[in-house]
Amino acid sequence: MLDFELKLPHYIERIKSSGLPVLIYGMGNGADKVIDLFRENGIEILGITASDDFVRGQIFRGFAVKKLSDFEKAFGDFIIAPAFGSCIPDVMNHIISLSETHRVIYPCVPVAGEEISDDGFFARNEEKINRARSLFPGESRRVFEGYYNFICSGELKYLLDITSEKEEIYKSFLRPDGRGAYVDIGAYTGDTIEEYLSFTGGKYDEIIAVEPDVKNMAKLIKKLEGYKNLTCVNKVCTSYTGEIEFASSAGRQSAVGPRGEKRECITLDEICAGKDISYIKIDAEGEEMNILKGAADTIRRCRPRLNIAVYHRFADAFEIPLLINEMDSSYRFEMRHHPYIPAWDTNLYAVSISLPLEGKGDRLRWMRC
Repeated sequence: MLDFELKLPHYIERIKSSGLPVLIYGMGNGADKVIDLFRENGIEILGITASDDFVRGQIFRGFAVKKLSDFEKAFGDFIIAPAFGSCIPDVMNHIISLSETHRVIYPCVPVAGEEISDDGFFARNEEKINRARSLFPGESRRVFEGYYNFICSGELKYLLDITSEKEEIYKSFLRPDGRGAYVDIGAYTGDTIEEYLSFTGGKYDEIIAVEPDVKNMAKLIKKLEGYKNLTCVNKVCTSYTGEIEFASSAGRQSAVGPRGEKRECITLDEICAGKDISYIKIDAEGEEMNILKGAADTIRRCRPRLNIAVYHRFADAFEIPLLINEMDSSYRFEMRHHPYIPAWDTNLYAVSISLPLEGKGDRLRWMRC
């Protein structure tokens, strides 16, 4: 039995019990996943809609894409199921406003992998979920519970209730000072490097940026031109050294997976060997667990601050803190969801309460017990 309450049934059960058809809002990879899932579960799909500016007579999965107003005029009651994500304030506000005038259920499908957040998922992982929950203090425990309530039910209020700005967690918990090396796994085009520097006042000793996508790497190098003590690694970071299949999309969705091209891969321990690592950020489209498995020596040796995406696979929010705790029990954890709909940009933050086993100076003095 879970140590907290799942307040509503799974979104598939909620939709089926309503007896209403579903209008899919959005096109693309997310909509493909939602349509496939709904068809597997016998859910009637009314059609496809998109924002008015994007409706240009397209056909998506056999449906003519129409404006929401067209469906409102032609049909009675229906459920709107958004099938895309955004952190753009105007887009998020639009989704929220839709939930005030229509019945909106957000079908949360995983970014990576196939496991959905149904009853079987919670039953199989009950013991691990409870153990991970116990690692979090008050506010983070509330975020942890709200995250799972949202991805289970698809009810937007649970996500909005746990949303906070990044500034809060950086200033209250992470407090980076720029000393030691900052490692960015999934550096994309440099946006998270700029985020890190914004909280250190531009101070840094060394930056190691790892980005496997060739086009993203070219943009990153151009953006960071002139930075000193900067190393760019255009390889796939994972749990072993050798080759791995990697599918490039020249965007944030580039990821390890079948049907990709063979690429050289490397472990984080190899990247960080002999360096004083103070902070590691990992956002790798579902490869986070494998990257951490290849970082065990660095984590035990340096005890860096950790900033890890835990939303790509639904098990990551409990599997990742449990793995880090097994590696080094000196870590303390926080979890936050930052402005994004659906539950993307949900991150685990970890800070050791002990000094590194090997370190320089007093860069973690404030964390002593």
